[in-house]
Amino acid sequence: MFHPLSAYVGLRYVRARSHKFFVSFITWVSLTGVCVGVAALIVILSVMNGFEDELRDRLLALSSDARVVTAPGARQLTAADWAAASRAVASVRGVTGVAPYLEAQVLAVSAPEMLPVTLRGIDPRAEGSVTQVARVVKDGKLAELTPGSDRAIIGEAVAQQLAIGPGDTMTLLIPTLLPDGTPAPKLRQLTVAGLFEAGLEENADSLVFANLADVRALGVAPSGEGLHVRFADPLAAPRLAERIRGVLPAGLQIIDWTSDNAGYFRAIRIEKTMMSLILLLIVAVAAFNIVAMLVMVVNDKRTDIAILRTFGASPSRVMGVFITQGLTIGWLGVALGVILGVVLALNVQTLVPVLEHTFHFQILSPDVYYDTEIPSDLHGWNVALIAAAALVLTTAATLYPALRAARTPPADALRYE
Repeated sequence: MFHPLSAYVGLRYVRARSHKFFVSFITWVSLTGVCVGVAALIVILSVMNGFEDELRDRLLALSSDARVVTAPGARQLTAADWAAASRAVASVRGVTGVAPYLEAQVLAVSAPEMLPVTLRGIDPRAEGSVTQVARVVKDGKLAELTPGSDRAIIGEAVAQQLAIGPGDTMTLLIPTLLPDGTPAPKLRQLTVAGLFEAGLEENADSLVFANLADVRALGVAPSGEGLHVRFADPLAAPRLAERIRGVLPAGLQIIDWTSDNAGYFRAIRIEKTMMSLILLLIVAVAAFNIVAMLVMVVNDKRTDIAILRTFGASPSRVMGVFITQGLTIGWLGVALGVILGVVLALNVQTLVPVLEHTFHFQILSPDVYYDTEIPSDLHGWNVALIAAAALVLTTAATLYPALRAARTPPADALRYE
């Protein structure tokens, strides 16, 4: 099919200026459409990858890559059991940190306001090995959460709702049970030692950090006890969790961050898939334009086709002429789109402020969004997949016109010449 003669004639048709303006116009529209569609796909997916990375970083700032907890229905473990589990988890290859924690749902009160929060007891010395809490803390330090100090670090959103700040006190209402099962809530005052801001409303509104020993002293139910685990590669969490599952003592289970936050990332994957399909329609429309353009060229070149056939050119060589022409236009558009898309994706954070300043608008308003910068993370496999899909579409677009050209009867084409 791709005989040198077919390639030569096809490339001449690409370079030749058609005497019909509409054919030339459709040719340029097709090339531009493919280019714009491919570039838009690369840029949009890179931006969505950037937002996904930002979300993951913010989620993992306050939580670990995985957590080891008591399995439903299992017996309550002793301190020795937890120590043994911690050593077993730390011995697994790929684990870089293990730290204990204890959580409880309590009611924070600062008259006249009250707010349900999650009280998390941590070991300040070990917490840095499993989470990035210390990085988001301001107006205080984790080191101030010493045993017996009754100090806490709270989120800025919690502080605003309770109208308190560093140095103020807040009262915690802790639900506890007597040995006979009778509810016996306890009250305990904690001093606010600092604030944190993670940029996630769900976490900032509900977390209060205190020393692990202080939380235990409150009589919190041991069912909230567990281990936070940090991996060398957070993206390998599901695979590493399987390794840990094999060394855990009976009665314990491990939950990695991808399971805890599956809803967030499932929504992002669905959005990325739908956005890709929608933007791929731009390339599809450009491919239809290639079909229309080649059909018009075939009708315009019926005489040339007939002459080629009378000189002995086979139908497959005639097909090759128009496939060459269509592929040259389509693949050139894909190549230009890849170049343009990669350049834009790598410079999104530079170009967006320029556009906002020039046209006097802001894409991400600070009144609505915590972070107003648009991130971008270019993945090579995304670029390759987009280019391959566009090449398939543009290649398919050349088949019908080429077949139509190959089936043109020479006698009919030359009858009125």
